[in-house]
Amino acid sequence: MHSCCVRAAYAYKALQDRKRSRYDCSDVCAIKVSQDFRVRFRVGLVAPYRRDSNRSRTQRTRSAGSESRRCFDAARRERCKIEYVNAMPSTPSEPCAITPCMNMTNLHFHGLTVSPKAPQDNVLDMMAMPGQTLNYSVAIPLEQPPGLYWYHTHPHGESHRQALDGMSGAIVVEGIDRYVPKVRKLRERVLVLRGRAIEHDPDAGALKRRVEIPEATCGATTEQPERIFTVNGVIRPEIAIAPGERQFWRVVNAAADRYADVQVDGHPLEIVALDGMPLAYHDPRRRTRLADHVLLPPAGRVEAIVTGPPLGTHTVLRTRCVDTGPDGDPNPEMILADIVPGPRSPSSAHVVPTDKRPPVHKLARVDDLEKAAPQFVVTFTEDKNGFYINGQKYAPEADPMVRVHVGSYQHWRIVNETREIHPFHIHQVHFLAYAENGVPLANPEWVDTVNVPYGGSVDVSHLLNHEDKGMMAKVLFE
Repeated sequence: MHSCCVRAAYAYKALQDRKRSRYDCSDVCAIKVSQDFRVRFRVGLVAPYRRDSNRSRTQRTRSAGSESRRCFDAARRERCKIEYVNAMPSTPSEPCAITPCMNMTNLHFHGLTVSPKAPQDNVLDMMAMPGQTLNYSVAIPLEQPPGLYWYHTHPHGESHRQALDGMSGAIVVEGIDRYVPKVRKLRERVLVLRGRAIEHDPDAGALKRRVEIPEATCGATTEQPERIFTVNGVIRPEIAIAPGERQFWRVVNAAADRYADVQVDGHPLEIVALDGMPLAYHDPRRRTRLADHVLLPPAGRVEAIVTGPPLGTHTVLRTRCVDTGPDGDPNPEMILADIVPGPRSPSSAHVVPTDKRPPVHKLARVDDLEKAAPQFVVTFTEDKNGFYINGQKYAPEADPMVRVHVGSYQHWRIVNETREIHPFHIHQVHFLAYAENGVPLANPEWVDTVNVPYGGSVDVSHLLNHEDKGMMAKVLFE
């Protein structure tokens, strides 16, 4: 057993001093860990800002790409022990979706196929009140696909607020070069996108101009934007890349309730993996694919090779306008980061390590299943009182909505009867999204989070505030 002793105290005490308006990881956590494992499980413990609607914050000026430096490593098929301390005050200072707000917290290891039972990824029964500690012992399975995952808190009723406060981070399971060898020795950047609330910020106008949000509204909504994106805690940082240099970017949308349709202006993304799943894992003939942009729902991830633009050109990483529907939240276009010319990455820069083991492929035969009627239909609805799955709000004491057998394939249809888009996510499971509104997708992909269009459906073999308000259900694996 490998002991990764991480004291991950999201310590609001570091922010009780009103004179302070920013803080870094060193304020809230200490990491003691061995780093001599060939296959690493790296977690960046960074919560750059605590949201406070009553005061402004001083913005740090630094380049993006430093989030991955704060991490712990563990071998797959080893147990990683995490001491998770709830150092939040017993009296909350912010509202929650469900009252009373209690500052309770826990961890969800999003996308990892670890056990949903305690002491691993149990978000139903493991809960720490202020002053309490949770002891996790997480076993990363040997067959875990290599790629980008993430962790975030998951207390029902309070997860949206905590996600806005930055209580999340990236997880990288190494070994992706086994599927795409050309990423070896490329400079790696882990980019964590988070939403920063600006609706009560006196500098909201200046912040919207800084990220160049257009004056025209985006999509069907007529509301004004209430969030801007940060990259590793920074508003519109600079990302340095030499002309013609190739870098490997791993991007996670850790925003609580905003979509990111990411693109590098004028340059395609060479996609290697989505939601931690290498494209070649299920299809060895397709190691990468090119795309002008990639839609990341809340919790979505993309890993792609990016090539530096020619010298003398100005390029940005941006999110495009996302039409969230007549009842959706504003999700406008904005600039995430400026891409600036720089020298070739130094040898000291973190690069994708080499794993010389042969890749393992998992070919799923689901053609007949896709043609058959769905075995389970998930229907999203909402009204002024909340959000529902199949007419039911989530309740901790509720029975499982569906029972499935471990290792079996099933055809599910996700129907969105609301007037806004919704992400769909299953804990500990990747699924093949292959049709939208009954039409086969041009690029069916294995993901763990998929967007469901409003008034439409997705066939398959997460908005945190909606989960808080009832849009969640239990699945029992037998």
